[in-house]
Amino acid sequence: MQIPKIDIAGIEDQEISRSLLKEFFSAYNKHGFGYIVNHGIDKSLIEQLFQVSKNFHSLPLSEKMKVALDHNHRGYIAINTSTDVNSKLADVKKPNQSESFMMMREDRSELPGVYLSGPNQWPEIKNFKEVLEKYTNHITKLGRNLMRLALLSTGVSDLSVMQSFDTPTIWLRLLHYPSIPKTSPSDLYGSAPHTDFGCLTILAQDEIGGLQVQTREGEWVDVPTIEESFVVNVGDMLSRLTNGLLRSTPHRVINKSGRERYSCPFFFDPHTNAVIQPLNGTGKPKFSPVNFGEFLKKELGASYEKHKKV
Repeated sequence: MQIPKIDIAGIEDQEISRSLLKEFFSAYNKHGFGYIVNHGIDKSLIEQLFQVSKNFHSLPLSEKMKVALDHNHRGYIAINTSTDVNSKLADVKKPNQSESFMMMREDRSELPGVYLSGPNQWPEIKNFKEVLEKYTNHITKLGRNLMRLALLSTGVSDLSVMQSFDTPTIWLRLLHYPSIPKTSPSDLYGSAPHTDFGCLTILAQDEIGGLQVQTREGEWVDVPTIEESFVVNVGDMLSRLTNGLLRSTPHRVINKSGRERYSCPFFFDPHTNAVIQPLNGTGKPKFSPVNFGEFLKKELGASYEKHKKV
């Protein structure tokens, strides 16, 4: 299996070219993963993002814990506090060997009846908030364009579901993976085998490597960095929306490189009050409707210590 590379230069055209629609569908119907190039996000902004991430992760633990993950899933997630116990892909008993900072949509306050609404927590690091907000503004626009491309690629003509993304649920995660010893047990992961639970993941990763994708045959293949590209994959909710036409693919991270790995995944999802069900034109429904917020509560409650307490 070779992860396809897709040039999305025409993604904002009123009428997206048939060749781009066909290329996108082929990649995400077969693999669920692809590299995208000509995405329009400035290289220097991505470099700034990685720099402020490294600045945060270099802080003493006591400083990072000042912005520890809150009940609205914003802030610092310490190592050994996240376990993919819901994984259908492995018997996961050991927590992920990674730490991260989570930013979501910036709301002035918690909104009544809106799960995971609220303000972000910000560490006192120069330019940290400014860089993250600038990056999320640009990458949110890209996420919306990719959602439109994804739906059109399946032949869906009614795009009214895009209203659920007018006020999207967004997640920017600044991940740091320490290197684990080469002699570590086979069930110790940087990130255990899983599928993403949302719609689209747009990943910026460094050159260290460690991300692997599972083929339909069950083999694990490496997804190395390609210069000035994002790795984009489909999550469970987009697979549901397209009635399985676009594939949500298992992946994992194992960092035995002897070096620290950094990555910055951005997750673009609908509003938490959205009901997700197969769209008209995608065939006989294979999935029953789910409320996205209720789905998230179960996922987060199973995987994060903070959410088990509320």
